[in-house]
Amino acid sequence: MSELLTKTEYSAIAKSIALPNKAFINGTFVDALSGQTMPTENPATGKILTEVASCNADDVNVAVANAKAVYEDGVWSKRSPSERKEAVLKLADLIEEHAVELAVLETLEAGKPIHECVKTDLPETISCIRWYAEAADKIYDQISPTGHDALATIRREAVGVVACVLPWNFPLMMLAWKLAPALMMGNSVIIKPAESTSMTTLKVAELAIEAGIPAGVFNVLPGLGPEVGEPLGMHDDVQVVSFTGSTATGRHFLRYSALSNLKRVVLECGGKSPSVILSDAKDLDSIAENVVNAALWNMGQNCTANSRIIIHKDLKTALTQKIIEQLDEWQTGDPLDPQHMLGSIINKEQYEKILRYIEIGKQEGAKLIYGGNALSINNGLFIEPAIFDNVTPEMTIAIEEIFGPVFGLIEAASDEEAIAIANDSCYGLQASLYTSDLKKAHLYAQQLQAGTVSVNCFSEGDVSTPFGGYKLSGFGGRDNSLMAFDQYSEVKTTWFDLT
Repeated sequence: MSELLTKTEYSAIAKSIALPNKAFINGTFVDALSGQTMPTENPATGKILTEVASCNADDVNVAVANAKAVYEDGVWSKRSPSERKEAVLKLADLIEEHAVELAVLETLEAGKPIHECVKTDLPETISCIRWYAEAADKIYDQISPTGHDALATIRREAVGVVACVLPWNFPLMMLAWKLAPALMMGNSVIIKPAESTSMTTLKVAELAIEAGIPAGVFNVLPGLGPEVGEPLGMHDDVQVVSFTGSTATGRHFLRYSALSNLKRVVLECGGKSPSVILSDAKDLDSIAENVVNAALWNMGQNCTANSRIIIHKDLKTALTQKIIEQLDEWQTGDPLDPQHMLGSIINKEQYEKILRYIEIGKQEGAKLIYGGNALSINNGLFIEPAIFDNVTPEMTIAIEEIFGPVFGLIEAASDEEAIAIANDSCYGLQASLYTSDLKKAHLYAQQLQAGTVSVNCFSEGDVSTPFGGYKLSGFGGRDNSLMAFDQYSEVKTTWFDLT
C-alpha cells in the first residue's frame, strides 16, 4: 500500500474510479429525500467531479430513527467487545485493500498531494481503526471499595446515537479518530462529512457493510452545515456530537445542545500554533526541516500548523536562511503527481481568504521574504508558500488562523519572552519547542499553554496520546488515546445491598 505509483498510473485510476455520491442510511445508498444534490469539485482543476446527495432535516430524522432502533435492538450494541472487534478489524483490512482507490478519491476532492494520502493519511487511518478495535476488549471497568455488606460496580455503557461532524482537511483520518472509538463502545453513528469531501467517507461506509457491521450502525449524511449539522445538533435522540472544525461553528453546537437535550458536545477547533526556538537550540538544519513541515503540511490547512515561528534573536538570521533553503523541496503542483509536496487549496473561498491575509500582512508592515503568489496551474487553486519576516505579535497574521501555506517569523529578545509570545493567543492546540537544555525542555513545556507540546520536533503525538486543545481550541473531551472512549460512553454505578 505504501509504495507510490507514477503520476500516469494515478491519473488512470482517477479516470476509472467509481465516485460515491449518495447518502448512506440503514445500510443502503439513497438519494436525499428532497432530490437535492451539491457539486463536488476537484480544486486542482476546477472541474466538477460529481453531484453528491444534499441531505436536510428530513434525512436526518430518518437516519436518527433508524440508528436509534438498531441501537435499541442490540444487534451491535449488545455484542461483546471482542465480537465488535472482529468486524471492525475486518473493516480496517478492507480499507487497506482499497487504499489506493481511497487515496485517489481523497486527492481528487481535497486537492491533497497523493504522496501525503498514500504515505500518511491511509496508514494512520488504518492504524487508528485497528488500535481501537484491539483496545476495546482490554479495558476493565471498576468495583468500588464498599466493604463486605455491599457491592458497587462502575461500568461504561454506550450512549446510543452519536453524530460526528468532520472537517475537510483530513477526511479519512478524522473519520477514523471519531468513528472507531464510537463504534467500539457499541453506539450507532451518523457521520456528516464536510460538503467538499464526502466521497471517502461514503466508500468506507460501503466497506463497513462488507465487513459485517450491521445496517443502520454506520450512516453518512452529506450536505450543508445548516441543513444537516444543525438538525443533528438539535435532535433530541442524538446523545453526543463530536465536531472538528472552526471555533465559530463549534460555538453553534454548544448552543444547539443548550436548546435541545443537553447532549454532550466534544469540540476540536482552531489553532494558531507556535514553533518556539530558544537561545540554546542546536542543529538548525533539523529545526528548519521541522519548522517548514509543521507550517506547510497539507498546504498549511491544518489546525496544528505552526504558523508562528518565534525565534530567539541570536538565531534568527541563520535559521531564517535555512528555512528558505528547505522550501526548495516543497514543490507545488498537480496533487496526483507524487513528486509534489504541495497540492491545491480546498476551495475558492479558502483560496481567496489566504490571499487576503497575505495582503493584510504586507499592509500591516510585515516583510514578505518568500513566495505568496497565486499560481496558474491547470485552472486550479494553487498558492506558493509565503514567509513573512518582521512579524510582531499584534499583527493580524500573528493572531488569526489563516489555514493556508503562510507563516511568520517573530523575533524574541529572550527565552522568557518567546514563551510569553507563544502563550499570547486565544488558541492552545499544539506547540513545538526547540532547545538543547533538558531542564528548559521540561520547564517550558509545562509553561506552554497547549494540549500537545512536541520537543525538538513537530508532532501531534500518535493514536495512543490524547489530542485536543486549551482555550478556544477545544472543549469537552479528547480525540485519540483511551480517553476517547469516555466521550462516547456513559458511566453507570450499580449498588448491590448484600446485607
